[in-house]
Amino acid sequence: MIEPLLLVAVLSSALTAAAVTAVLVPPTRRLAGRVRPYTLAARTSLGRSADVRAVASPHADASTFARLFGPLLDGLVDRVGRLLDASSEEALLLKLAQADLLRDVPEHRRAHEHRVRQLGAALAGAGGGLLVGVGLGMRPAGTVVMVVLGFVAGAARRRGALDRAIEERRERMRIELYTVNQLIAMNVRIGGGVLQAVHRVVERGNGALVDELADVLRAHESGVPAVTALTSAAERCAEPYVARTYRLLAAGAEHGSDLAEALLEHSEDVRQARREALKRSATRRRAAMLVPIIAVLAPVMLLFIAAPLPSIVFGVR
Repeated sequence: MIEPLLLVAVLSSALTAAAVTAVLVPPTRRLAGRVRPYTLAARTSLGRSADVRAVASPHADASTFARLFGPLLDGLVDRVGRLLDASSEEALLLKLAQADLLRDVPEHRRAHEHRVRQLGAALAGAGGGLLVGVGLGMRPAGTVVMVVLGFVAGAARRRGALDRAIEERRERMRIELYTVNQLIAMNVRIGGGVLQAVHRVVERGNGALVDELADVLRAHESGVPAVTALTSAAERCAEPYVARTYRLLAAGAEHGSDLAEALLEHSEDVRQARREALKRSATRRRAAMLVPIIAVLAPVMLLFIAAPLPSIVFGVR
């Protein structure tokens, strides 16, 4: 008869191996999220909604077991996910949009999918903690502590990965902003409107900022006014400098102000801010480089200084 602890250890090992495999060899990204924007006009011309998948039932094509127990499991995952991350649905969706994650998942399922993955990471961490406890021969109380620590670490790792993705995307957008502002300013100066200038940049460029501008154009093509689309993008954006650019574009589209001059001045502000940030980062790194040097050389120097003290004080050689 198989012992319960051995059975739990085997299941935890399998979950940990599956999680490691998913991290090392991620599944191929689905094409739905990338193809859907190009089918927008065709769907709307046929009288369908702009996003058919958004109103489709998630269990419509599933098996009988999934249709029966899927809603129950989804509710359980949502409740556990809210315990792991107390963020509201709107706040979590905003974070996922700012990190540019799960774009191939319909928006109404995006928060649930993130909670499922966070719960999976937490269970994988708990399985790793169980393996450590069993492998080190700990007492049951110690093993339980390791399982709890692994569960918390797995959940925190997923949440930290989301925050890091947001920060990395902010940095990319901050780097791209100067060039994008210059290109839009040049296109406006040669006589084009705001949307025409943005369209030229999106048509020829790529990057995190260009992707957001493409989303703005798609929203405008689906019937949203340009000013509303730009203002909404500014409210959702995690990078303040990029949000300021969106507001300048919205003001230019609404009032016809001197957009080129404002964008060029804003670009200089962005460049100056990045220059100051690089100086601060270089100062911190130089200070960090001194720590190991001091930690290694200071004890050796003190030994050299203290070595002759006995002979000087006591006359002992």
